[in-house]
Formats: sequence, structure tokens, C-alpha cells
Amino acid sequence: MSTLSEHVDLRNDLIRLVTSRLLDPLEILLPQADLDGLRQSVRADADMWAAQLLGPRDEVARQVVVRLMTVLYPGDTPFDPPESWWATPLGRVTARRAGHPSRDHVSLGTAGAMLGITRQGVHDLVNRNKLLRHPDGGVAVESIRARLGLRRDQ
Repeated sequence: MSTLSEHVDLRNDLIRLVTSRLLDPLEILLPQADLDGLRQSVRADADMWAAQLLGPRDEVARQVVVRLMTVLYPGDTPFDPPESWWATPLGRVTARRAGHPSRDHVSLGTAGAMLGITRQGVHDLVNRNKLLRHPDGGVAVESIRARLGLRRDQ
């Protein structure tokens, strides 16, 4: 169950991201455009996205994550965020609801960032079979999601 502060933090992060990545560049490119209506829409939609991302329906949350990643982080290569990104409100909910946007396994460092623990903590969890080692190296993203889900349910 999500908290109100988690919802507010996520909503504010989404507003900040959409504004800085989409609306601000539009304002620079089209200085005569009236973007006030879009800014209001972003505030309302960010509230809805946060509710969907934190809500009970996994499939809806995954679809919202995919849409947001596609629009907010476009590029010719798969999105591979820095470890610090996983500590953001969108990063935390992405890890829990969708895992890594473009990988089925990650390094111990990235796994630690996704879980909010140290690399050594991940190593200990792998050695205790609390996280699954991926056959190609690193940690299986599904086991990270499962671990985050367990934490959430407690």
C-alpha cells in the first residue's frame, strides 16, 4: 500500500520531468505558444499517473512505466539509467513495478541501487539465495522485483 507522501513525491517528480523534458523545450522553440493549459494538464495527469503507478494493477503500472520511459527518455539505444536514477521517486516505482526498463539482469551495483542497499548487501542476498544470480552474470531483475514486492507487503 502506498502512502500519501509517496504519491505526492512521485507526482511532483513526474511534473518536474515532463515540464523540464517536454514543456520547457517547447516554450523555447515556440515562445509565442500558450502552454498554460498544457501545464495544468500535466499536473492533473501526473496525479493520475502516480495513482496508476502506485495502484494495485501491475499491468496498468507497467504500461504507464513504458509510456513514460519512451517519452521522457527517448533515444536510439535502450534506456540504461545511472545508478543514482534508481533513488528518484520514478526510479523506485519503476524498479518495483517494471524492473529494469531494458534488461533482464543487472550488475551488483545497479541491483543495490534498485533495492536501495549497498553492493555488499546485494552480494550477501545473492549468497543467501534471497536474490537470484543470472546465468550471464549479475542479478536477475525479476528477483529484484520480487524482493521489492516482499518488502512492500510487510
